[in-house]
Amino acid sequence: MIYINVVLTVKETQDVPEIQGLLAEQGRLSRQEPGCLRFEVYHSQTNPLVFLLNEHWSDQAAIDAHRKATAYTTIYVPQVLPRVDRVPHPSSLVE
Repeated sequence: MIYINVVLTVKETQDVPEIQGLLAEQGRLSRQEPGCLRFEVYHSQTNPLVFLLNEHWSDQAAIDAHRKATAYTTIYVPQVLPRVDRVPHPSSLVE
């Protein structure tokens, strides 16, 4: 399993409501993709500009397919990424 945590910081305050809606739709679509075990979108309670994505994928092939799917190509890349600063954190589960 591959775990990815992504911190997104919205550049312009006025974009927060739209980004929130776009990320919610991206999450909904991503959860329907083969190999997506979890895709959660969190909105920080301490900084309204910050969103966290928590993704669990079965393998690299699922991530590669995700990056060609609708949620990524029509929502995330063209509509979200230009309006946020993105810091990805591929992670290991501490047990």
